[in-house]
Amino acid sequence: MANRTSTQNLRKRVRYHYRGNAAGSTLRLTLGCLLGLELRRVGSGKRMTFGKAGEAALSQWMAENARVCWIEHGEPWTMESELISQLDLPLNLDQNRHNAFHGRLKDLRAEARQQARELPISA
Repeated sequence: MANRTSTQNLRKRVRYHYRGNAAGSTLRLTLGCLLGLELRRVGSGKRMTFGKAGEAALSQWMAENARVCWIEHGEPWTMESELISQLDLPLNLDQNRHNAFHGRLKDLRAEARQQARELPISA
């Protein structure tokens, strides 16, 4: 968006969504919560992921079900806000409070984080 800067290009961001973990990808966090994967605290206890097996299961699910496409645009941040306001994008929380699923998704993610805080840190 216009008021944010990213050090990553689109390719790196998409690759991380497909190969990273829930600690660094809001898309992975959302999909994992919707799929009922158990979120756990890892490492120092500040990061939360679905663990090795959960992240692998999520990657497999995404490989079978998630698709990515894009168009080139000189100022994509202007297009992003417009598209979010006009399209039904239920998995997008940022700038999307008007979506009917926004509150439920936000609560679902908060519940998963709270449950993870109550569990011991995973190895």
